[in-house]
Amino acid sequence: MNKVLILPVVILLGACSSAPAPTPEPPDEVILLTHDSFAMSKKVLADFEKESGFDVKVVQNGDTGQLVNSAVLSAGAPQGDVLFGVDNTFLSRAQQAGVFADYTAAAAPADLVQPGVTPIDTGAVCLNYDREYFQGKQPPSSPADLVKPEYRDLTVVQNPATSSPGLAFLMSTTATQPDWQQYWRDLKGNGVKVVDSWDNAYYQQFSGGSGEGERPIVVSYSTSPAAESMFSKVPGSQPPTANVDAECFQQVEYAGVLEGAANPEGARALVDFMLSAAFQDQVGEQMFVYPVIEGAQVPEAFTEYAPEPADPVVMTPEEIAAGRDDWIDQWSAIMGQ
Repeated sequence: MNKVLILPVVILLGACSSAPAPTPEPPDEVILLTHDSFAMSKKVLADFEKESGFDVKVVQNGDTGQLVNSAVLSAGAPQGDVLFGVDNTFLSRAQQAGVFADYTAAAAPADLVQPGVTPIDTGAVCLNYDREYFQGKQPPSSPADLVKPEYRDLTVVQNPATSSPGLAFLMSTTATQPDWQQYWRDLKGNGVKVVDSWDNAYYQQFSGGSGEGERPIVVSYSTSPAAESMFSKVPGSQPPTANVDAECFQQVEYAGVLEGAANPEGARALVDFMLSAAFQDQVGEQMFVYPVIEGAQVPEAFTEYAPEPADPVVMTPEEIAAGRDDWIDQWSAIMGQ
């Protein structure tokens, strides 16, 4: 009796196990992980969705450092398909952790390409100063001037352990100052103020433009004066801030297909689209950085108030990887951070 009852069950289970597994539906959404400064018009993203057939979901996750740290922790099992916003100061950390699949868009400019990722835009970290404060006074001509007595207690910078522009400024000093450690000792002695983030430095400590602080010199971006002009009450008017075009540090932002992405096809399509004319023509207006594709449009204010620095400090990700942690450790010991 028991054998009669068991036999049909065995037959049924065997039939079930031999049936082909259902084919999963291909993803219809591509998830873009990025930093809080990412911006792009709805129309441009809608154009991609129409052309590719994939919907785009944008997930923002703090600043560049937070974004990269999160990607490293989830390497191989990512929370999205594409990561945009890792720059050359953090790229090696992501590469060493296996964050990215090996994909570079065919249209990528060869001089900016790094293994497995695609360059999307460039920027420059520079000193900015408050024009009003320096009326009748000489603004600094380079970072080397900041240790002079006339600039005592005037400068605010970001902590390189917590801020991407802060790290970029530190690296520019390691490349340009004959004794960079002594430079920072002198800067500390001359009253430099250190804060954790660009937002704090620019909006709360800096006295120029949108800032509400008392310090007329800040580490910011070469495009910050153009942004002040574009968002002023009279768009296009002369900005209240200016850029010191000396010893600026070149940043390059990359996009990459994430290793283990649920939608690698959509991820590759989105990375390719980021080098299209439609996307590149908006990176200046939307994110205040320079497009990497030659001939892409930039706002008029860029041409007048934010030309690309003539001779920026350039470091490869390999050079940065070799020195970054040691530079930060030495800086922290000098500054007591």
